[in-house]
Amino acid sequence: MADVESEQVLDGLRRQARKLVADLAGPVRRVRLRSGESVLEVEWHDPAAPAPRAGTEPVGARIDEPARQTAPPVDRPAVRSPVVGTFYRAPEPGAMPFVAVGDVVRPGQVVGIVEAMKLMNEVTAGQAGRVVEVLVDDGKPVEYDQPLIALEPVTGQDG
Repeated sequence: MADVESEQVLDGLRRQARKLVADLAGPVRRVRLRSGESVLEVEWHDPAAPAPRAGTEPVGARIDEPARQTAPPVDRPAVRSPVVGTFYRAPEPGAMPFVAVGDVVRPGQVVGIVEAMKLMNEVTAGQAGRVVEVLVDDGKPVEYDQPLIALEPVTGQDG
């Protein structure tokens, strides 16, 4: 019974942490919540100083192509990451992705998952649209509010 109660307390802390992070205006580096003996602590790495990836070329070896490839044009809507974590396009390894380029999505439709602290957070479309580009590769780290999938708005005749 104690395990069930502990899980309920942790679930409540997770919900509070999500709400707190969503309500804050700027980026969050660390959140710590406590309820009795249970503590939930989440810390995000500094996005200004990304960790070097294995197998990357040394700085100056080539001209970097900046984030313009990973950010949709200003007038194009995008599905954005709800949390910092790892983006997955499919519900499990080897499964078909939730969406592919050319698919039409509706508001609230699950288009991916972001894993954060062993929790799978569904990524849902905020509006209807046709998927024109997947901006983040499967299994790659993402930041809060990072564009994941570029959409082209659809009219009633399109979908």
